Order: sequence, then structure tokens, then C-alpha cells
Amino acid sequence: MSRKSLAAALALPLALVLSACASGAASAGGASDSSDPVRIGVVGAGDPYWQTYKDAAAAEGIAVEIVNFDAYDQPNPALSAGELDLNQFQHIIYLATYNVKAGDTLVPVGATAIYPLGLYSTKYASVADIPAGGTIAVPNDESNQARALLVLQSAGLISLKNGGTIFSTPADIQPGSKVTVQAVAADFTASSLPDFAGAVVNNDFVAKSGLTKDQLLAQDDPADSAAFPYINIFAAKAKDAENPTYQKLVKIYQDTAAVQDGVREASGGTAVLLKTPVSDLVTSLKKTEDDIRAQQ
Repeated sequence: MSRKSLAAALALPLALVLSACASGAASAGGASDSSDPVRIGVVGAGDPYWQTYKDAAAAEGIAVEIVNFDAYDQPNPALSAGELDLNQFQHIIYLATYNVKAGDTLVPVGATAIYPLGLYSTKYASVADIPAGGTIAVPNDESNQARALLVLQSAGLISLKNGGTIFSTPADIQPGSKVTVQAVAADFTASSLPDFAGAVVNNDFVAKSGLTKDQLLAQDDPADSAAFPYINIFAAKAKDAENPTYQKLVKIYQDTAAVQDGVREASGGTAVLLKTPVSDLVTSLKKTEDDIRAQQ
């Protein structure tokens, strides 16, 4: 997912043009100053809590620059290339998919939250109202698409081959399912709602699209143990996994009440905030990467 989630939207442009030169990262000793900010790539930098977070980091002597992206497919390559020091936009499954496909070794350095993935509609008031043969838009990136299909299955709108997995695709939808699906770029799911019976919309795009709880018809359960790989994370290059400045920035995010309140508000109250041990995040990442390789 983002935070507020999750290889996606491959054709979409950046919201801004990154500098051709990599920014200076925090020193190995963990120091940072205004001339050498820690650059963090996010999707949705306009959310007010990011300024709150920057202020909280500055109070601890760490200058932070938030770099905004409109598309999910750009922050990981930018981090790998050294144009960012950290990013915070994705869940474990998304990172695992990227690492395997790109041959990369980015790692989680802290947990943020789980954001339930929801089915929205501007035409129908309930799942039962969606007509047979209707079409639902789902994100076109592999990790979020599989999760979206599981949401639709739990809502009784489709049936998936072998009960569905984190690797399910539209090809696994079984004959006789109530609806069909169409994959679109994740950031177009909400804006495409007038053209569909409903859409599964990543949390990043719910509030900014003006969607409300009244338009939420179904969602997955973040308390389910199967949801662990959907924990959103701060990610770094492997060589920076123990960087004390980055670890401190994770702690500031997790422990600053105003930041956490802002995350909840930006998510429409759906975010489940977490302080999951990094070792557990790494274990989940490695297992998911192995599962992905086994599917190849």
C-alpha cells in the first residue's frame, strides 16, 4: 500500500523531477543538519501530518525533506539510486515484489500502520445493490490487485481459484462470479468510479478523492494474521539498516502523538498504527520474497 499503502502504475509520471544528483544522507554517526536533510520519499506529501513530523524531527536536531510522488512505481528506484535516504509509502508485499523483480535489497527499518483496503461506490449503497455483471475497478499493481480481489471475494462478489492468495490475478476469478473486474492505475481507481459499479481504492487516494465512509461498502480486516504482510513501513537501503538517525526518525514517527493523530485523521480514522519489531518485518519480507520467487 504508502502509507496509507502497494511494481505499479508503470506509465505514470513523477509529480516532480528529482535532482540528477543524489542528496547527502545522514552521517553514519546519525547527525543531520539543515544543509544535509534526510530525504524521505512519500505518496501524499500534502497531508498535514508530514509538516508536523518535520517539525518534530527538527526539534530533535534532524532536518527532513519530504519528496512527493504521485505514482507508486518511483520511490523505490529513487531510494536505490541514492536520490532518497528513506521512503514511506508501501507495505511488505509491495517491497518484496519490487526487490525480486528489480534484483534489489531494500529493507524495512520500521513499521507505520496497516490501512484497510476498501471497496467504494458512488452508485450503490451496499454490496447487495451491485448488479450481476457489474464491473469493479481494481488497482493494476500485483500486490494491491491480489489484495483487492480478496476483498471482493470476502464481499461475495467473486470466487477465486483455490480460495485466493496474495498472488491471485483476474485470471483466477471463477466462472459464475457476480461481477467482472478491470485493472486500472491505483491513483485512477477513485476518479474512475463514475464509470464502474465500484472500485477498490488504496487508502492513499480515499480522502483526497473526497470519498466518505458512507461510500465504503466492504474492506479487509487488519486484525487478521494474514494481514501482516500488508504492514506499511519505512524502507532504506540494506547498508543503512542500522543507521541511528533513520532509527530515530522511525521512533519520532511512532511516538509523536500529533503525528499519529494526523495519520489517523488523514486515513479517515481507518489507520491501525503499529510498532512492530523490525526483526519481524524483515522475516516477513524474506518469506514473501521466497514465496514470490517460488511462483516464477
